[in-house]
Amino acid sequence: MTAVRLHALGVREDRGEWIVGRADTGVCVAVPYEGVRAIQLLQEGMTVRVVQRRLRTETGANLDVGDFVAGMAAVGLVASIGDRVLDAPPVPRPSLPWLPARLVRWTLSPVLHALLAALVLGGLAAALLRPEVVPRWDALMWSEHGTLVLLGEVVVVTVLVSLHELAHLCTARAAGVPGRIRLDTRLQFLAVQTDVSGIWLAGRRARLTVYLAGMAVDAALLGGCLAAMALFGTHPLPSVVALTEMTALALQFLVFMRTDLYFVIQDLTGCRNLYAGATAYLLYAVRRAARRPAADPLAGIDRRERRATRLYSGFLVAGTALCLGLFLAISLPFVAALAGRSLATLTRNDGVLQAGDAVATLAGVIGYQLAWAGAWARRHGPRVRRLVARAVARRRGARSSPA
Repeated sequence: MTAVRLHALGVREDRGEWIVGRADTGVCVAVPYEGVRAIQLLQEGMTVRVVQRRLRTETGANLDVGDFVAGMAAVGLVASIGDRVLDAPPVPRPSLPWLPARLVRWTLSPVLHALLAALVLGGLAAALLRPEVVPRWDALMWSEHGTLVLLGEVVVVTVLVSLHELAHLCTARAAGVPGRIRLDTRLQFLAVQTDVSGIWLAGRRARLTVYLAGMAVDAALLGGCLAAMALFGTHPLPSVVALTEMTALALQFLVFMRTDLYFVIQDLTGCRNLYAGATAYLLYAVRRAARRPAADPLAGIDRRERRATRLYSGFLVAGTALCLGLFLAISLPFVAALAGRSLATLTRNDGVLQAGDAVATLAGVIGYQLAWAGAWARRHGPRVRRLVARAVARRRGARSSPA
């Protein structure tokens, strides 16, 4: 085999292994020392055979470099082998591609982090010394016109979510990771999130900064609003912002939906993919309960990661069951009743205002569901198609086999 050209790769050590990957696509793999040494030698222009002999001399390991290169090519880390340029999926376009890392490097500054912490502490002091400044739910009803209340909340949520995601994007960009803001789903919820998968190649401080950036902005805005109201009196705008941020921060503790805190916990426990590990463990537990033989997916990992995965699997089951139960008991009947009432209004011909309200309501309900379905299909569609194709192939094979 001739020379191998790799894509631009990042490398960092992680608990006796090495994380290797591309920051632009977010694809990362864990390899042993022999693997990362093979990558270094390939990057120096050596051929596969020369690298294999060199590794045997240096480490005594008999790594099949050809198979190793094939494995890296399968996940998109190899650009070409000899004169053959490998096909690869296009690199996802980053959000705000015109924003260079040098302009947002200040987001990683300890000075900025200290200022944000001061705002949080100021808000905490205001809440303790002047508890009346902490808004109650009725602060959201700042107008007697329900339409204004709803539109105002939509505007506030849009601005705050944008700031939250921009915090993730800017800190990731400063750490050398492009980052992409996109619509996604978390169970029955439609969510905006920033894909910063490439941050796995950065050091722990940078990783935790990126994961916590959105919550830090939320907490600082909440603290600033509480402190401002303690100093200058209450006002509808800071009250609405504070309540919205309180809700946003509370939702981050629903770690079974892979929130920002989930990634912090995953990093601190040393797990590579806590959600996937817990899902595999739960499937193993179901098969075992059904007396179907299966290999324990946690057998080959260290005790700390195994304990964290088992604990998280409990949260995953309980949280998912609770959320889906609330969806079936509350959300689904509410949406159905809302849509049914709007359709009934349109059929009765109650007037222009009522018809306009019904159309707007239906547009909102249908638009949300379509956005959720589109985001779900983008995320899970390829896996569903693979499962369907596999099931169809098995069925055809069963039909063609002799009786």
